[in-house]
Amino acid sequence: MTEAKRDILGFLLFAAAVLIAPFFFADSYILNVLVFVGINTLLAVALNLLLGFAGQISLGHAAFFGLGAYISGVMTAAHSFDPWLAMLIAAVSTGVAAFIIGFPILKLKGHYLAMATLGFGIIVYIVFNETVDLTGGPSGLPGIPNLSLGEFSFDNDIKNFYLIWAFTLLAMRISLNLYRSRIGRALRAIHDSEVAARVAGVNVKNLKVQIFTMSAVISALAGSLYAHTMTFISPASFGFNFSVELVTMVIIGGLGSVYGSFMGAAILTLLPEFLRIFHDYDIIVYGLLLILIIMFMPGGLAGGFRTALERLSRSRKQGAD
Repeated sequence: MTEAKRDILGFLLFAAAVLIAPFFFADSYILNVLVFVGINTLLAVALNLLLGFAGQISLGHAAFFGLGAYISGVMTAAHSFDPWLAMLIAAVSTGVAAFIIGFPILKLKGHYLAMATLGFGIIVYIVFNETVDLTGGPSGLPGIPNLSLGEFSFDNDIKNFYLIWAFTLLAMRISLNLYRSRIGRALRAIHDSEVAARVAGVNVKNLKVQIFTMSAVISALAGSLYAHTMTFISPASFGFNFSVELVTMVIIGGLGSVYGSFMGAAILTLLPEFLRIFHDYDIIVYGLLLILIIMFMPGGLAGGFRTALERLSRSRKQGAD
């Protein structure tokens, strides 16, 4: 079997496992948590395009998530736009904003780039808080309608699960195709050395802006889905802490790994739910688990899983010999 066929088969098996998951979790609370796993996976995939593929750090990705949510939310709750049209406008508007700021910001490198994206995220967060007449300010924006197709409304957890995971699986498939394409190889070259990539003929400046814009658009779509799923949004969901959490998801899952994005998002979304039994000590256990993962799996969960499979394969070959 060729590598391309193995890749497609692996993705189909993963998609099938995701789509049948609700049949094993009838509890509405667990389904609600899995909806958030889908949203966070979509965001982690978006950030991994920038951080894992191209090696450009961003500490302000929650701002793009928030822009998608607020543009879509304000247009539908306050101005009665069709939610699907609002989602499209939110994605395009956020993409234009990312394209405009991408040229000056992506001239920076390392911690300077991190600080610039952090500044952008803080500015957007302050705008959400202070424009009370538009966004509702700290009190939030209620009355956002659910998405619907004709008479069919996505108004419960199982419907929202399939809606969100449809977008997430599509984003994962696009990312997998991108990784194996010529553009993906160029992005990995930029990640390893921008100078070497330029010498090889890669238009580093334009490609970084393009992947930054693509990442922002996917994040905005996640924001719109979040807004229409929750039907209420507030600035607290789009602050600096969530940007750091997204970076943690990507690093824990594995830089440059699409399936690692899912693993990191799943772990950081599900862990707090399982750690409730520790009551006041849950945050300590949470931190220790993350430290252990980074110490013993420096390549992330995806890298650790891949290493374990390689060792198993080698041991089987040695046993056969």
